[in-house]
Amino acid sequence: MQIGGVPRIRLANLPTPLEEMPRLTEALGGPRLFVKRDDLTGLGWGGNKIRKLEFVMADAKRKGADTVITFGGVQSNCAREISAAARRLGMKPVLFLLGKEPEEYTGNLLLDKIFGAEIHFFEIPPGVQTGGIDLEMAMKMMEQIAAGRVSELESEGRRCYIIPAGACTPIGCVGYVNAVLELVQQANDRGIKIDYIVHAMGSGGTQAGMVLGVKALNAGIEVVGVDIGGEFKNMESFIAKMANETAKVLGLGVSVKKEEVTILRGYVGEGYAIPTEECIEAIKLVAEKEGLTLDPVYTGKAMAALIDQVREGAFSKEENVVFLHTGGEPAVFAYPRFF
Repeated sequence: MQIGGVPRIRLANLPTPLEEMPRLTEALGGPRLFVKRDDLTGLGWGGNKIRKLEFVMADAKRKGADTVITFGGVQSNCAREISAAARRLGMKPVLFLLGKEPEEYTGNLLLDKIFGAEIHFFEIPPGVQTGGIDLEMAMKMMEQIAAGRVSELESEGRRCYIIPAGACTPIGCVGYVNAVLELVQQANDRGIKIDYIVHAMGSGGTQAGMVLGVKALNAGIEVVGVDIGGEFKNMESFIAKMANETAKVLGLGVSVKKEEVTILRGYVGEGYAIPTEECIEAIKLVAEKEGLTLDPVYTGKAMAALIDQVREGAFSKEENVVFLHTGGEPAVFAYPRFF
């Protein structure tokens, strides 16, 4: 598979390590567990979005942009990674973050400030119904909220490039097609047959790229996304659509059906960015067994789901399961009361 034709700016430290988790495997008594360390991509505390931004920021530069605008929660990992990437490339980051401005800046938000991002806080206007909408509609709503500031910036002579939440675009998803190529090569070099990849699923772009990569390689791996927000409907369809649009970018003659997208639900708890008891227990267990740090918003909930699935017998002891560590450790410092 050739992805060399898509413009790219090297930002990540690649390949990221593929590490075994023997003590966690022993503690759970289930399948052989590995972790793909995409928390170690490097730039701005690392994380999975750096892979996407290698392609997204290249597109922004190609189009002459000097300002990037994005959206997320107050503790958005993606906003922090975009801020770092923008500064690395001499661009201005502008963030629109959903929620009230806190009295104290901590975690990712503090890093946004250190990177010198222009930060705007917003709340959903009264009377606007967000329950049951799909992600594409939510993205359009966020762009409308930013429209006034975009016009101001453009009137000042700046050239703006809008990055959807999660850097979830077909160009961005190329980063995770590439990640699958990297992971499969690492596993093959060690004689490991990967059966499952489990990861935290938010905006769906990471899963779209991986599902496409697996299918293009005919690798026989099931990619399992753990829904950590529960906010949007029709995510299987959205992810399949994003995968197919990415296939067009790459010129791949394969397509993904929504039935080929696996999402685990039931692990959200009270809502996005609200840790569950099982999430906190999973973070502590992995820290104590493997010296590995997870976060309370994404990877903690995904690991809680993986642990529950292992205990429920969803995997055989002979299978190999890779947990994709998507990063997000700075968010831990915004949740001290849970520990």
